[in-house]
Amino acid sequence: MNDDLPIIEPFRIKTVEPIRMTTREERERCIRAAGWNLFRLHARDVLIDLLTDSGTGAMSAEQWAALVRADESYAGALSYDRFEASVREVFGLDHVIPTHQGRAAEHLLFHQLVGPGDVVLSNTHFDTTRANVEDRGATAVDLPCPEGADTGALFPFKGNVDLVALERRLEEDAGRVALVVMTLTNNAGGGQPVSLANLAAVRRLCDRSGVPLVIDACRFAENAWLMKQREPGLAGVSVDSVVRRIFAYADACTMSAKKDGLANIGGFLACRDETLAARLRDRLVVTEGFPTYGGMSGRDLEAVARGLREVLDEDYLRYRHASIAYVCERLAARGVPVLVPPGGHAIFLDAGRFLPHLSWRRYPGQALAVELYLEGGIRACEIGSLMMAGRDPHTGREVPAKHELVRLAIPRRTYTQSHMDFLIEIVSRVWRRREEIEGMAIESAPEVLRHFGARLLRVPAAEPQSV
Repeated sequence: MNDDLPIIEPFRIKTVEPIRMTTREERERCIRAAGWNLFRLHARDVLIDLLTDSGTGAMSAEQWAALVRADESYAGALSYDRFEASVREVFGLDHVIPTHQGRAAEHLLFHQLVGPGDVVLSNTHFDTTRANVEDRGATAVDLPCPEGADTGALFPFKGNVDLVALERRLEEDAGRVALVVMTLTNNAGGGQPVSLANLAAVRRLCDRSGVPLVIDACRFAENAWLMKQREPGLAGVSVDSVVRRIFAYADACTMSAKKDGLANIGGFLACRDETLAARLRDRLVVTEGFPTYGGMSGRDLEAVARGLREVLDEDYLRYRHASIAYVCERLAARGVPVLVPPGGHAIFLDAGRFLPHLSWRRYPGQALAVELYLEGGIRACEIGSLMMAGRDPHTGREVPAKHELVRLAIPRRTYTQSHMDFLIEIVSRVWRRREEIEGMAIESAPEVLRHFGARLLRVPAAEPQSV
């Protein structure tokens, strides 16, 4: 298509779901009843749901057609054969183990390869990955590249791992490093891509240290598209070829197919080692299901098999990234602090710069996310110190996250241009009254993954003076 023309959605809408309009008064009652936690809201009370892009997208006509032919046999289903063939074709990994979603794949793999006292190194662990590492009694260590520290810098591959730090940790923790995990794209780091050159360097360091390299592949196609756009020498390479180059470096991958699998549920673990695959399948039967369905129905297997191919369509990927960039660029033009350059699946607001009068202990990301809901019914996700705070290993005190972000995750093939324009206006309205926004404090929370179930309170911006 002519590059001078506007980017349009490369699809037609055949089925619609009505959205319930709410008033600010209704939304105030809803969020108060939810303990000021957007995860606890009822979906019916949300106007535009950007909490996550995981499993929230729309399936294509071809995916729905594939559901009709699904084989629901317990063992040896034809649907699994088609699923396995699709994963092998796209990723080039021989052994394919289906799971009901990505965190189940992580649980299976870490149960086999990670133990108490081990260390797992990553560009940045996301919340459930970190939880699965720590559940094994191991330590999850994030080594993001230094360029990622500045949300306003235009470095093209802020998702990269810090190679100097990685080499040092591999040497210092020799014999304790169970895995290196590279997340594509780097979700906790702002949905930023990893470069192919960075992956190649990680592979060399892993080989030298004898440590397996695992790729979290949930947004693999979006990362490949951004490689093609930004990395020298890849402009003329097809996205599917870039994908094969990416996974040529991997010993194994885990994937939530709820993202770039374009499905509403499902995932898998794929690896090269036949012995490891056999152990994984033995464990799969205990926890997920038989090796040819692994917690997925035949319909799910069919949807993912088709989705893994559809996601590589370059017209779709061009539109997908353009819709993210459209919002990001227009907000930046209005002075709103956003993480740049635009990533692959979400717009990230820098809540630390948006609300500088709130310290990290007042959870500025959560405070901002609440205001977006109150202003316009938009449900977003805090990725800051509520979700990602750590603990000082010496004092046990809570330490802040590297960034205080609010993620506006865009579901795939779900919302239109007018929804994006509405989003821009709501964020801009909150930006104009930012100095009035109060902070948040935790009233109660579970010990693990506290952001999912916490109940919070609105509190004054100023913190009480210590005595």
